[in-house]
Amino acid sequence: MLKSPYSGGHLEVIVGPMFSGKSEELIRRVNRSVIARQRAVVFKPAIDNRYHVTRVASHSGQSAEAVAIDTTANARAYLSGEGGLFGLPTDLPDVVAFDEAQFFDAGLVPLALELADQGARVILAGLDLDFRGEPFGVMPELLSRAESVEKLTAICMVCGAPATRTQRLIGGEPARFDDPVVLVGAQEAYEARCRVHHQVKYD
Repeated sequence: MLKSPYSGGHLEVIVGPMFSGKSEELIRRVNRSVIARQRAVVFKPAIDNRYHVTRVASHSGQSAEAVAIDTTANARAYLSGEGGLFGLPTDLPDVVAFDEAQFFDAGLVPLALELADQGARVILAGLDLDFRGEPFGVMPELLSRAESVEKLTAICMVCGAPATRTQRLIGGEPARFDDPVVLVGAQEAYEARCRVHHQVKYD
């Protein structure tokens, strides 16, 4: 059991399509906490190595130090001092952040709740919808349990309207509905789209 002497923990969830500034907003919040001399740790999924292996990075180039993990069990071990930064199980950071939260396993939900119950400010950023426009991984439950939710929009690359969807393109064509849900990529494989211009192949 993770323990902390602090109180008043809560969950903050930042969602939206790709290119909406989710990671940028997470980095901004973490940096503000560091300026306030709070202790913060950021986790990222190890599969997301698009820009850097040990940093969370936004598409605009902002970044923050992060711990790359394969499972939420790794995050729990890290925070408990088993090879982690803080040494003692009772010495939790003030802020714990998870970028690309949609890629984490189902253990992220109980871990995030436990951290908040023990007094940590938990910040989670991720895609609320996958490339098909379907709820993505653990995000729906995190959204329903959060004290604070911010839904960001991007700009549709077809018409310029607010974009709430992530368009996956394979060879310039919309991906098929039954393609693998997880495909790490950036501008070479994805575009932000509005509801009208989001496309998925079903044949």
